[in-house]
Amino acid sequence: MDVRLPETVKALADAQTYVTLATLRPDGSPRLTVLWIERDGDDLLLSTVRGRAKERDLARDGRVALMFLDQRDPYSYVEVRGTATLSEDGGRELIDRLAVKYTGESYKWDEPDAVRVVIRVTPTRILTTG
Repeated sequence: MDVRLPETVKALADAQTYVTLATLRPDGSPRLTVLWIERDGDDLLLSTVRGRAKERDLARDGRVALMFLDQRDPYSYVEVRGTATLSEDGGRELIDRLAVKYTGESYKWDEPDAVRVVIRVTPTRILTTG
């Protein structure tokens, strides 16, 4: 069952908040990655490159968790659990929007042959504290 994002989570996603993405490795152990984030309604969008470990994890098992840590109050955080889907559609545009949001410049650090992938997380459970 999909859930709607509370306004506090929308505000964190719309700000320059870094999130930690948890995916599952092939052996079932967690992999954590710090990423930039954007919101599309109640879905959360992240970016990666085709072939990276997190992309391989998600192609195999779409279960994820995201942690938002509010830098203004480190004792306040949000955990979003959900399912992720992958798409190359809009991948380059997403990383450019995220780079402008977080750095003020377009993204320029990919290898020339990099294929950008959109990670779309649809929340199924939201836990808040603080």
